[in-house]
Amino acid sequence: MRGAPETEYDVVAVGCGPFNLGLAALADGVDDVDLVVFEQRPELRWHPGVMFDEARLQVSFLADLVTLVEPTHPLSFLCYLRDVDRMYPFYVREQFHPTRREYEDYLRWAAARLDTVRFGHRVCSVSWEPTRQRFLVRVECSDGGVHTAAARDVVLGIGTEPALPAALGDLPAERVLHTADYLDRDADVAEAGRVTVVGSGQSGAEVALDLLRRNRAGGPAVDWLTRTESFAPLDYTKLVLEMTTPAYVDYFHGLPEPVRDELVARQWRHYKGISAETLEEIHDELYRRELDDGPAPVRLRCAVAVEDAAVDDDTGEVVLTCHQRDTATRFEHRTDLVVAATGYRQRTPGFLAALEPLVRRDQRGRYRVRRDHSVELDPAVSGRMFVSNADLHSHGVAAPDLGIGAYRNATVLNAVAGREVFRLPKNTAFTSFTTPAPEG
Repeated sequence: MRGAPETEYDVVAVGCGPFNLGLAALADGVDDVDLVVFEQRPELRWHPGVMFDEARLQVSFLADLVTLVEPTHPLSFLCYLRDVDRMYPFYVREQFHPTRREYEDYLRWAAARLDTVRFGHRVCSVSWEPTRQRFLVRVECSDGGVHTAAARDVVLGIGTEPALPAALGDLPAERVLHTADYLDRDADVAEAGRVTVVGSGQSGAEVALDLLRRNRAGGPAVDWLTRTESFAPLDYTKLVLEMTTPAYVDYFHGLPEPVRDELVARQWRHYKGISAETLEEIHDELYRRELDDGPAPVRLRCAVAVEDAAVDDDTGEVVLTCHQRDTATRFEHRTDLVVAATGYRQRTPGFLAALEPLVRRDQRGRYRVRRDHSVELDPAVSGRMFVSNADLHSHGVAAPDLGIGAYRNATVLNAVAGREVFRLPKNTAFTSFTTPAPEG
C-alpha cells in the first residue's frame, strides 16, 4: 500500500483477535457496512505461549465467531469442520469443548476467507478530524508504506497484555517469565533445577501440570504458590453461567459503579478459576508420582502471597519473600526460575494519544462504556469508539468470555448500521436479575 491514497470506511477495527475477527465475519454479510481490520502481527496467533496439545477451551464450540447470533453463517465452527472434513470425528469424540490448537486453526481458517483483515498493518495513531467528522487512522504497512484510513467509527480489539506484579518486577529477565511466554522459553525451563509457579488460574494450572509431567520424566523440582485460599475451581455450574449471558450484562451495566466494582471483585471464580478437568489431571499426576522413585520434590502451597523477590549474589538463586496469609507468618522461598501466572491487564495504546482529551473516564481512570460498548467521548465527536474485552468494569464477568463475542459484535454492528441488522436473542437466562415491579 506504499503511496496509496486515503481510503474511507464506515468502521476501522484495530487488532485481530477472536473478537474483532468475529466482527469482521459478521460484517462480511452486511452490504451497507464497509469495515476493515488492521493487525500489526504478520499472522494470527492465539496464546502461543500456552498452546499445549490437549489444552481445551472452557466454552463450547457454539461460542465461535458467529453462531450464537447467526447459526447459519458460513464462517461458523461447524462449517469449518465440514470444510476440513472432520465433522464425524468431532461428533464421535464427544468433546464439545475444542482444544485451543483446533480453535486457533479455526480462527486462521476464518481469517483466510475474509478480505477485510489486513495483517502486517500497524496502527500508529488515531485522531478525530472535526471538519470532516471522521476518525483518521494512520497505518504503517508491512512493505514500509504509510496509509491513512478515514472512518465514521472505530473498534478497539487490541486485547490485554501480561501483568507482572511489582513484587517480581526487579528480577532479571532470565529468572522470570510470564505464563504467556512459557512455551517460548522452553530452554530456560529445561535448564532450571527448580521452577516455581506464582499464581493460579487456568494458565497457571496448565503450566503446573506440564511441569509435573516434566518432573516425572526427570525434570526440575516444582513449587506452586497461590495467594488464594485454595487452588480454586472455575465456577461453571449452569445457573452461574447465566452471569455470562446478555440478560446479566443488561442488569450489571445498570448498576452504580461502586456496586459493579464490588461484584467483579467477588466474582473472580467465574472467569479466573481452574477447570475441574485440569485439577483432576493435576491430582492424577501427583498420585502417579507416589509410585515413582527419585523425581525431584514437588510442593503446593495455598494462601501464600509473594511480597518481594531478589537474586542471592552468593548462590545465584531467586529468593522470594512470602507471606502466609492465614498465619500471618513470613518465610523465604528459593528457586531458580519463576513462572508468573499473574494474569493480564488492559493495554494502554500509544496510538490513542491524540484522542485522550476527548475520552471520558470514570473515577478510577477507566473508559466510561455505554451498553452498546461505545466509549463516552466529548459531545463534539459524532463518531463512536467501541471496545471489545475492555469493559469488564462496565459489562461484568461476561466481557472476556468467548460466548459473548458474537452478541457484542452484533450489538456494535446494529449501532453502526442504525438498524437491526442482526436479531438479538431476548430469552438468554432463566434467572431474573432485576428487582421485581410492585404487584398491582
